[in-house]
Amino acid sequence: MQKIFKRIFNRIVIFGLALVLQLVWSLVFIIRLSNYSAYVSVVLTLASVVATIWIINKDENPVYKLAWIVPILLAPLFGGLLYLLVGNKKPSRKMRRKLEAVEKRTDQEYLQGESLLLRAEREEPYGAGQMRYIQRLKYPVYRHTETKYYELGDTMFPDILDALKGAKHFIFMEYFIIGEGRMWGSILEILEEKAKEGLEVRLIYDDMGCVSLLPLGYDRYLEHKGIKCMAFNPFVPLWSLAMNHRDHRKILVVDGHTAFSGGVNLADEYINEKMRFGHWKDTGFCLKGDAVWSYTMMFLQMWHGFRPEKEEFRKYRPQVWHREPFTSDGYVQPYGDSPLDSEVAGENIYLNILNQARRYVYIFTPYLIIDNEMQTALCLAAKRGVDVRIVMPGIPDKKVIFQLSRSTYPPLLRGGVRIYEYTPGFLHAKSYVCDDEIAVVGTINMDYRSLYLHFECGTYFYKSSLVEQVKEDVLKTIGKSREIRLEDTGQGFTGGLLRAVLRLFAPLL
Repeated sequence: MQKIFKRIFNRIVIFGLALVLQLVWSLVFIIRLSNYSAYVSVVLTLASVVATIWIINKDENPVYKLAWIVPILLAPLFGGLLYLLVGNKKPSRKMRRKLEAVEKRTDQEYLQGESLLLRAEREEPYGAGQMRYIQRLKYPVYRHTETKYYELGDTMFPDILDALKGAKHFIFMEYFIIGEGRMWGSILEILEEKAKEGLEVRLIYDDMGCVSLLPLGYDRYLEHKGIKCMAFNPFVPLWSLAMNHRDHRKILVVDGHTAFSGGVNLADEYINEKMRFGHWKDTGFCLKGDAVWSYTMMFLQMWHGFRPEKEEFRKYRPQVWHREPFTSDGYVQPYGDSPLDSEVAGENIYLNILNQARRYVYIFTPYLIIDNEMQTALCLAAKRGVDVRIVMPGIPDKKVIFQLSRSTYPPLLRGGVRIYEYTPGFLHAKSYVCDDEIAVVGTINMDYRSLYLHFECGTYFYKSSLVEQVKEDVLKTIGKSREIRLEDTGQGFTGGLLRAVLRLFAPLL
């Protein structure tokens, strides 16, 4: 514990010193500019006007536009400059160039599955439209894939350890959070052993996600142990545009034929070894078969974007190290979402489910910070007679974000959506289940960061045994949750004003 506090303290000191230096520089700059205040005022006002016109004409969510136009109107001198400096949601040009270069290469590997999609369109028209949309994003639909669902990280962890111990050729891992403790310690021990045996072991972790959890230079520490490691988008203790764009994915691939994903990161709270916000409710799944190829390719695209190597991707295909045929369990379609393009795939897939639902849609999400399109889709589905239920945490991990999430309750409740809060603790799962036929499980929260700014992944399941398991899990979780009524959302003038302000600036949080 002392080591963790020391790391946090050191990083805070570094960040504090950099911030003080930046403030001093800014103060000196402003004082010198004051001699030319009239000219500076004209220039900055012009910059604000240009920024406002630019924002209005941009092809992006109107809520995000409004969140920037208001501060520009409130502070016309500096609002425009602030937007020009930090308002662009797109990843840095350097990051875009790296990932787009390797994307052209991986696209060739995804060009498959059209015949299976045509078969689905003939036999399963209800789910095939969504499959067509995801395949347009270059993520094929698969059969010949076994599925297994986990209601908790506690039950997923032993299977992860068994899969790692059974690895014979390679291990790829990509996680938003890694924290030292029993979970990561057990995994690291196996990874070291496998690297010594000559297996190819690669790891990507998000540097911001691990900023207070791992020592500085942890990637180099792992490299010394024979584990190839990359810290994604390294944390710099100064304001950085690229800090917006995090690798929020959770991917584990073993020998090309077995993959794990879902909401579970590699830290002790995810397996309830450490209690942070009551009982930690999370979900995940395991795939064995053809569909694992998409997760392998997602990992390789991220890896080669920043550490390009000359290698043949096809040597990592599922059938290379697993000659026996796989069992089919419905249609399985993994997909990724990226801030590199203008396609908000994660949100669109959720919206498609809501728009085509006939009987019910049950949702797990830790955050509920949504735009008008999502709010309208949820309410319209409920008004059509669809049983729409959302399960949220009962104990929040971030109190301000929780209050912001709660500010969305009243219009949803008035629209007929039922909302529950998981009484035993924090719910970190991200999933949709619909009409006993469709399920989506992945890493994508219902908030602006997940839907617009982060690298994410999920899997669409159609007529798979996993669908019923997700439904049963939701109903069981609802049994441990408190249903929220409209009268429970009363907040008074001060609380209402605070939540209104938070909602206005929600896209920037």
